[in-house]
Amino acid sequence: MSVDGEARRLRSEADEPGWEVDPDDEWGVAVITTVGRQLRLRREAVGMRAADFATAVGYGEDLVYKVEGGKRIPRQEYLDKADEVLGAGGLIAAAWEDVKKVRYPKNVRELGKLEGRAVEIALYECHIIPGLLQTAEHARSVIGAAQPPYSPDDVERMVAARLARQSVFERSPAPALSFVLEEGVLRRPIGGRMVWRQQLERLLETGRLHNVVLQVMPMDCDTHSGLDGRIELLKFPDGTAVGRSDGAFNARPTSDPKQLRILELRYGTIRAQALSPKESLALIEQLLGDT
Repeated sequence: MSVDGEARRLRSEADEPGWEVDPDDEWGVAVITTVGRQLRLRREAVGMRAADFATAVGYGEDLVYKVEGGKRIPRQEYLDKADEVLGAGGLIAAAWEDVKKVRYPKNVRELGKLEGRAVEIALYECHIIPGLLQTAEHARSVIGAAQPPYSPDDVERMVAARLARQSVFERSPAPALSFVLEEGVLRRPIGGRMVWRQQLERLLETGRLHNVVLQVMPMDCDTHSGLDGRIELLKFPDGTAVGRSDGAFNARPTSDPKQLRILELRYGTIRAQALSPKESLALIEQLLGDT
């Protein structure tokens, strides 16, 4: 790579959105500050100047100062290379497990923790495809359509957080997942035709998993029990549960047994009113064939 090309790469690494520390996230600030301090102390302990260290790890000197000053979230590649250059024996590289979570907004981290513990996840979504099912480009288009618009940095943070939650599909033992989506949402080509096709393909792929039940609420259904809005139910190994819903519950999480029974009744009725899983996948295949 030429000198100019390398300079452009380093500059783009430093300027790429989605890697700034949210000053209002106290836990995130503490993690990145601690990691940055440890990097600086180890670098100084081996007698390396910041400029020499930057060259050794393949990043710009400005980025090194930002990371060490707790102003920038380091990439996994940065930590791995720093570990190697500083001879840290894996201690610096191991920090990635906490560092990667800092990119995600606090409220999404909390939701991800709940989803990560749940043995059952049931979700009805009326206006968008659920975040657990979105492709990266579809998520970027949905988040980018907000008004007032998010900054590019915030968009990338939110996309990364949404994709991170999808690790729930990789868990073993796998949780039971149930989704009900509105047909009208599937017909809206958010992000353009190619992004739309990729999103429909993702739905088909996910809907065929052994632990996933995916259903579509048809547009010709004259009424159904989800008209109040989104419903989410999470059940945990110890028998406890958390639910939330638009409408009467104002999207606030609840673990009250009476309210959970109401949500379970509503969700069960919605599933009964929707197309069967087989019919739902056939509809998605038809939509994909029409694109």
